[in-house]
Amino acid sequence: MARYPDLPIPEHGKLVDNITHFARALRRAGLPIGPGRVRAAIEAVAAAGFDRKADFYWTLHAVFVNRPEERQVFGQIFRLYWRDPRYLEHMMSLMLPALRNVAEERTAESAARRAAEALLDGAEAPELPDSIKDTEDTEIQIDASQTASGEERLRVLDFEQMSAEEAAAAKRMLARLSLPVKPIATRRLQADPHGRRPDWRRTMRMSIRQGGEITRLHLRKPRTRWPALVVLCDISGSMSQYSRMVLHFVHAVANRQGQGWAKVHAFTFGTRLTNITRHLRARDVDAALNAAGAEAQDWQGGTRIGGCLRAFNVDWSRRVLGQGAVVLLISDGLDRDDPALLAREMERLHLSSRRLIWLNPLLRWDSFAPRARGIRAMLPHVDAFRAAHSIASLEALAEAISDGQDRGEKARLMAMLSD
Repeated sequence: MARYPDLPIPEHGKLVDNITHFARALRRAGLPIGPGRVRAAIEAVAAAGFDRKADFYWTLHAVFVNRPEERQVFGQIFRLYWRDPRYLEHMMSLMLPALRNVAEERTAESAARRAAEALLDGAEAPELPDSIKDTEDTEIQIDASQTASGEERLRVLDFEQMSAEEAAAAKRMLARLSLPVKPIATRRLQADPHGRRPDWRRTMRMSIRQGGEITRLHLRKPRTRWPALVVLCDISGSMSQYSRMVLHFVHAVANRQGQGWAKVHAFTFGTRLTNITRHLRARDVDAALNAAGAEAQDWQGGTRIGGCLRAFNVDWSRRVLGQGAVVLLISDGLDRDDPALLAREMERLHLSSRRLIWLNPLLRWDSFAPRARGIRAMLPHVDAFRAAHSIASLEALAEAISDGQDRGEKARLMAMLSD
């Protein structure tokens, strides 16, 4: 209690210390919890009381949980930390083979695994007793991905279903990825002995030095230059986990020499547009993203894609989209703005960029269809529509940028719109 002398909570054993350790476990599991939330949780418990376990659960839940995907992790850690009688049995069940056919099961398993990692904090999991054996009557279906290498499995794993350890490994893999691009031919010409266009001015100038006799036809070829890359990343609540991974990838692209990009500009948007380009120039990725997060005050908030794109088109388009920039739009397309405004600003952005590629993590679902009005407004105005939910999907992005004819899933989904 000496650590929080001014809190309005009576002396009640080690309740304050337990809430603090519980918050640390949640943080190790990946929930964004700092000292401010710990203090708020203690004050909330003091105000709501802690006589009933249900009241205690929902009080802490209201303080520590911000996103739907965090509920599973919170529930698992709460049950384990606050002395569930079946604690050991549950911990052992995490090690049994499981079938991962549907997204709900994988999300629940990921939450349980993250909870176990957070509470064990590096300790070894308990061994299974000898009494647990496979019998002829038991059919155990083992996920085939377990037989592949860990890195190969990590390439195709959904960012949102990764444990804290898997997310750290994925970030290291993203730091090694590259995004090569082909140079753009300009209308300006330069001298080249193997060029295909004659340079008559230079040819005649050189002939004057030889008494008017033309002894050599000088040639030219078009000059080339590297395009700029502009990234517009949605950081709303539904996109938070994917945005963090994509920004790790963008940081690697921005700081790797020899990839060809003239400049890399990055913007985040939720309820407002934020330019984080200068923050991504920092060599340390954690420092860069921490600074970007502090600059973007609307992280994990709502979504106003139409208004944010309008702000970009008005304030930044002419500065960063000149000379054939490639634009990556990372968003799920779930928007609260007027669809007419969104369609108008998407069209303007499309006309201003060399290629507009939309990366949407919702494409990870086989049954995805453009039903949301925001997606229906945006889809006609992009050059390519691709997934962005795993390392493999970001690796495939290089193909979409290099191939000017690549459309990704756009044609298939546009056919759904016309039905």
